[in-house]
Amino acid sequence: MGKDKLKRFAENRTFKCFVQPEFEEMFRCDHPLKGRWHSDFFHNDNPIVLELGCGKGEYTVALAEREPDKNFIGIDIKGARMWRGAKTATERNMANVGFLRARIEFITSLFAEGEVAEIWITFPDPQLKTRRAKKRLTSPIFLEYYAQLLASDGWINLKTDSQHLFNYTAEVVRRFDLRCEVANNDIYGTGYADEVLSVKTAYEQAYLKRGLPITYTRFSLGGRREFEMFEWEGDDVLEKDAEEARA
Repeated sequence: MGKDKLKRFAENRTFKCFVQPEFEEMFRCDHPLKGRWHSDFFHNDNPIVLELGCGKGEYTVALAEREPDKNFIGIDIKGARMWRGAKTATERNMANVGFLRARIEFITSLFAEGEVAEIWITFPDPQLKTRRAKKRLTSPIFLEYYAQLLASDGWINLKTDSQHLFNYTAEVVRRFDLRCEVANNDIYGTGYADEVLSVKTAYEQAYLKRGLPITYTRFSLGGRREFEMFEWEGDDVLEKDAEEARA
């Protein structure tokens, strides 16, 4: 492991905004902050917004700057990347920002029912292979996780360059008859991007340089708690195209 990574891991432990639970605090048990993020971490009752797979925390910090009346928590497993966001939030004395180093699969051990007002998913791995569909952050498996902590009127926001993930999410919304407020397959080309959606992470800037359109979906679970896995024909088409390309 490089010296820079070790230095960042050590510095993460000094940031008040950085939470790094031990495995034993999450696996099949509730973390001490579950249900107490308002009182013990943020010390206010403002709505809590999560960014899942936050990377360097650029979006988490930018959202927190634009909406000081909300609390934001960036979640990722890559501590060395999250260091950048935590350091920025610390240097700017931002009281409405937190970073949580954890696997998203453990999210129900970290947040209580209704404790989260909104979720952002920004440029996640689209998990293009069919056998990895269950790992997509808008798959039924993850929706069941979100349903256990998201307020009944809470929104899920997906911003991605992957047309496949965009279309897959549209199928998830259709199949489970979820309320969808926005499904835009090119937010800049259509002029839809507002101040918040125009925040560009390093990943997004790279995608835009390649000419890839950026998509945005905003939907709600509407209180639904159960979501069964399904096979989607769009995955079959993708697999078939991949096989033909290899032939």
